[in-house]
Amino acid sequence: MAMKRVAASAIGALGSSALIRPLHASPGSKKIVGVFYKANQYASMNPNFVGCVEGALGIRDWLTSQGHEYIVTDDKEGPDSELEKHIPDLHVLISTPFHPAYVTAERIKKAKNLQLLLTAGIGSDHIDLNAAAAAGLTVAEVTGSNVVSVAEDELMRILILVRNFLPGYHQAVTGDWNVAGIAYRAYDLEGKTVGTVGAGRIGKLLLQRLKPFNCNLLYHDRLKMDPELENQIGAKFEEDLDKMLPKCDIIVINMPLTDKTRGMFDKERISKLKKGVLIVNNARGAIMDTQAVADACTSGHIAGYSGDVWYPQPAPKDHPWRYMPNHAMTPHISGTTIDAQLRYAAGVKDMLERYFKGEEFPQQHYIVKEGKLASQYQ
Repeated sequence: MAMKRVAASAIGALGSSALIRPLHASPGSKKIVGVFYKANQYASMNPNFVGCVEGALGIRDWLTSQGHEYIVTDDKEGPDSELEKHIPDLHVLISTPFHPAYVTAERIKKAKNLQLLLTAGIGSDHIDLNAAAAAGLTVAEVTGSNVVSVAEDELMRILILVRNFLPGYHQAVTGDWNVAGIAYRAYDLEGKTVGTVGAGRIGKLLLQRLKPFNCNLLYHDRLKMDPELENQIGAKFEEDLDKMLPKCDIIVINMPLTDKTRGMFDKERISKLKKGVLIVNNARGAIMDTQAVADACTSGHIAGYSGDVWYPQPAPKDHPWRYMPNHAMTPHISGTTIDAQLRYAAGVKDMLERYFKGEEFPQQHYIVKEGKLASQYQ
């Protein structure tokens, strides 16, 4: 509610001019800019690889045939970037969580024609949502597009950490053979307590996937599950996060990045976790205190950390998570499988069609609408 009040007060401070950017497109050609990662030599290896600069979500011909201008780039940072050149006159900006275009209040102020910010995927925290609300912009994402992809990836990461898989793989690559160097910290998943912090679409699906492993399943969320589903999954609701966390052998982060969750896993909270805890985070890197995680991995308090989200993204070469022990980090890939790309590309096209026709989006896709933030960001 606090964020809603901030947005509302900001709108009031700006006066009626703050709400002059309607969602619905006015007649005529629109300038649409997409910011994606470059695929280079991999672009031609799969015709369904649409989530890159070269694939351009598969909508280039469709947009240009209707007279719209569609510019796609990976160059997004700094005053001389390609994106910055187009900020003053673009109407729609499309970005992804995997190579995010950071939309600051400053950029929003410069973007006089901007009406619509679309996330090709899930997670719009690369946008200053309060500034977007105050400016009367619409922010939307393709809710549900990568739920299966991320939940499957989380399950993989849990097993990689529990079984101490990576040292074994490295031995195979380097020609070593030292079973003891792997086995001394490899365990079964069965019987372990797994807690998910956040039980939305991804968190619920992960718990369902974990049920056959006979784990003790816990979840913390602002909303309790439907009792029938909770019973079916066999998960227990924990209202108090700080009481749940010390019970967990494995913690999975499944919450959005908001003002409340930013940096919530700091040195103090991590110190209260079970010694030897394993953590999986495919949500957002900024939910964790970067140095606190690195220090806890070095001391062994965190026995293993795996995820594909960093802050900032792309992660700089000197990011401490690259060099901490017992990690299984990757670039941000969990939600950009080919299957997920096809889903979020179709979702973006559907919303653009609705935008051009003056139609509403599916309600669950809205992150900012008419100056109000979606509940998960409040």
